[in-house]
Amino acid sequence: MSCNADELFPLLGNSANATAAATYLCDRFKTVTYAVDTTYLLFSTYLVFAMQLGFAMLCAGSVRAKSTMNIMLINVLDAAAGSLSYYLFGFAFAFGAPSNPFIGHHFFALKNVPSSSDAGTFDYSLFLYQWAFAIAAAGITSGSIAERTKFVAYLIYSFFLTGFVYPVVSHWFWSVDGWASPFKTDNLLFGSGAIDFAGSGVVHMVGGIAGLWGAFIVGPRIGRFGGGSGGSVILRGHSGSLVVLGTFLLWFGWYGFNPGSFLTILKPYGAPGGFYGQWSAVSRTAVTTTLAGSTAALTTLFGKRMLVGHWNVIDVCNGLLGGFAAITSGCSVVEPWAAIICGFVAAWVLIGFNKLAELVKYDDPLEAAQLHGGCGAWGLLFTGLFAKEKYVGEVYGSGRPYGLFMGGGGKLFAAQVIQILVIFGWVTALMAPLFLILKAVGLLRISSKDEMAGLDLTKHGGFAYVYHDEDDPSQRPPQFMTTRVEPTSITPERQSNNV
Repeated sequence: MSCNADELFPLLGNSANATAAATYLCDRFKTVTYAVDTTYLLFSTYLVFAMQLGFAMLCAGSVRAKSTMNIMLINVLDAAAGSLSYYLFGFAFAFGAPSNPFIGHHFFALKNVPSSSDAGTFDYSLFLYQWAFAIAAAGITSGSIAERTKFVAYLIYSFFLTGFVYPVVSHWFWSVDGWASPFKTDNLLFGSGAIDFAGSGVVHMVGGIAGLWGAFIVGPRIGRFGGGSGGSVILRGHSGSLVVLGTFLLWFGWYGFNPGSFLTILKPYGAPGGFYGQWSAVSRTAVTTTLAGSTAALTTLFGKRMLVGHWNVIDVCNGLLGGFAAITSGCSVVEPWAAIICGFVAAWVLIGFNKLAELVKYDDPLEAAQLHGGCGAWGLLFTGLFAKEKYVGEVYGSGRPYGLFMGGGGKLFAAQVIQILVIFGWVTALMAPLFLILKAVGLLRISSKDEMAGLDLTKHGGFAYVYHDEDDPSQRPPQFMTTRVEPTSITPERQSNNV
């Protein structure tokens, strides 16, 4: 929303002080607009950060009880280590403008922030919002290598991912200077740029592919494969309640993740004074997010029922999150009915990748690579197929290519395919060697003895719970214990007294 002093001047009666009054009012209006948009962005930031609690609960419930304290500590340190690395380097690499198409090089350690120029307005609120996204990518990876990875390896990869790997990708697709960004003013990739509104590729694929290589190089957990029949053994997480709690917290936070990615809300799309504007797009984005996740959850529920013969709340939760990861790319530019298609396909993508992982003996306790990597890639393709011309014009500018199935040709779809390929290649080129180096120097995997006993006991001084693990004979209580003695029967007299 803008205020023009020249337009306001005649309304003030063309008096001697009208020009000064018009300028004064417009300046105050601009200040109020900045304040409202910043408040909206900060509120969205707090929602996205709440997702860290969701990740922590989801991870805790998905691992065995003997590694609960370890995975919760890792989630805390993803945020803490990510804060420093993103402050020192990450934000500058991602959004340091003006810059070159590959990487940013301004605002290291937030130098010269806040600032405003032709490259955009950079305030602390933007840094905080983007930091919350960066640590989300690191949190995805931590689940893939849970229960068998050394603590120092988590710290190293988390700092590297949030400080360099993720920021460069976000520069490519979200910065005004990025080579494939739809926010560029000229030389757009295929005349479009790749549309990844809230990060199906930038966040979810980056975290998922990093987790893919981490889990592949560290190897499966002891006992996961090679059982008596030579097949796979399901090492179930210890708490479905924590998984459900984490899922609902993530669902709640996704309303900051997707709608919040507009960054501002006070922007009309039609004539001034109309009821339709960016606030409507924000609402529509929340609706498409909801429908995609809900459809994926229901599809997974009935799909797994047909495949394995029972109803499983853990599968439903993962299916729901897979739908959210997929819709994150196109949530702002598709119709609600298309979001249902997105969620339906995302569920089968997750089921299919999980089946493939089992066949190749790939172990990911949280299905993070399959969910975030696989469903994130589908989300990018979905956007290239179903993006609506009107919505693309409102969010990115008129005259842009739009969805192939919506009559917009194949240029946007081609840009989406390019994004998938370059993200996979970039993350592979950096994270796979990092995990291989950590493995070579003995900093990646814990010993088999420590893994069998559990990370909580061997590395963190004790268990998160006083518990008994039925799968681990060493944790079973002694056969003979002194127990409380209860009366074997109640006499009529005692029974009457108790009444």
